Amino acid sequence: QVQLVESGGGLVQSGGSLRLSCAASGVTFDIFSIYRMGWYRQAPGKQRELVALITRDGTTTYADSVKGRFTIARDSGANTLYLRMNSLNADDTAVYYCNADSTVGNFWGQGTQVTVSS
Repeated sequence: QVQLVESGGGLVQSGGSLRLSCAASGVTFDIFSIYRMGWYRQAPGKQRELVALITRDGTTTYADSVKGRFTIARDSGANTLYLRMNSLNADDTAVYYCNADSTVGNFWGQGTQVTVSS
């Protein structure tokens, strides 16, 4: 059973920081399982959008709107994905979802709410 569980969301003031975590179980970062993992977000009334990706070889990709402010990282030993978010603003308010693309399928977490107050 594959599970992705996000945590770390919350309410933060504009300019503040948060770190999101995504604990994966049932899949691993080794070469036989996960191709890439990523963070996506969905704001009210908007489509889900890519925030950041990290591939099996460590290559990272960021949405233009978060470049220089957000950092995606993984701890393969702990099977955990992170998203460090700095200089948050109201446009970053959304539900953030963890995604894993693997040899056994594509999986989503339940999401964690991030609210940035101005």
